[in-house]
Amino acid sequence: MKKKSKTLSNRFIFLINTIVAVVLLLSYILPYISPERAPILAILSLFVPIMILANILFAIYWVLRLKKEFFLSTFVVLVGYGYLGHVYKLSGKEILMNDDLKIMSYNVKMFNHYGWNTNDSIASKMYDFIKNQDPDILTIQEFYHGENIQIDFPYQYIKTKAKKNKFGMATYSKFPIVNSGSLDLQNTSNNIIFTDIVKGMDTIRIYNIHLESFGIKPDQENFGEENSDRLMKRMKKAFKQQAIQTEIFLEHQASWRGKSIITGDFNNTAFSWVYRQIAKDKQDAFKVAGKGLGKTFDYSYPLRIDFILPDTHFEVHHFQNFDVKYSDHFPIMARISLKKDFE
Repeated sequence: MKKKSKTLSNRFIFLINTIVAVVLLLSYILPYISPERAPILAILSLFVPIMILANILFAIYWVLRLKKEFFLSTFVVLVGYGYLGHVYKLSGKEILMNDDLKIMSYNVKMFNHYGWNTNDSIASKMYDFIKNQDPDILTIQEFYHGENIQIDFPYQYIKTKAKKNKFGMATYSKFPIVNSGSLDLQNTSNNIIFTDIVKGMDTIRIYNIHLESFGIKPDQENFGEENSDRLMKRMKKAFKQQAIQTEIFLEHQASWRGKSIITGDFNNTAFSWVYRQIAKDKQDAFKVAGKGLGKTFDYSYPLRIDFILPDTHFEVHHFQNFDVKYSDHFPIMARISLKKDFE
């Protein structure tokens, strides 16, 4: 009787295993499908890290029981082996040079202007953190242009959504900014800006991207809870907007023939169509030089939605995501330099 019960239990577990494996296998095609065509599939991309972990656990479960069922999840994980580096890196890279470029991207959630955190010193801690890390280039999303901003760089480009509005985007630089502009995304509080900086003999375009927010509020709503239907509808709409914004960005990027670095909060993961389009012919600094979990958004499981993507003119020497909870995003920083062939 016990043997029969155990057999039924294993069959049920393998059924769940099969469903999770098939869903993960299907998720591998998500980067090739625009959210405009199938926004519901775009939502699935957010769960890829969980599905990878679940399949690894299923494989371990069957191996420990010496069951051939372990082949299923093992096969599916191996098929998408390249995806693992988007979630976790066993070893990093650390080559520190005196003349490399330190570039930081940080969604600061308006420096806590509206008091989402009851700690009144959050803004000061952000300023101190930025000063201590001492980046050469700082790109900020969800910027708030208040009177008490304590960010000291010789050059800056700040773009608010309207003249009387203090919310927007900002890029700070230790190097001269010779050109700057905004793509002025419509019908949204999000935006994309760019600055052309001069370092030595080189002009480098820095894109600062903040795509449509999907509006997850971890303390108020989560998938599978009572209000998840409303959350799903809002996210489907946001993903469609992201696709449109990505097309606008790609068209603008095509007009620039020089060196470039893309930074920002994509509000989408590395398993998405949006990421695949923007990261094409670019390097993902985390994948090249990061270590550990690539988590950049403070959620119940690792979501990496903030990126630094230098083009192939550059070499990535180091990457770090900082575990400081001053915002709902974690700041990220890369150290890069021009390859000798392009100096």
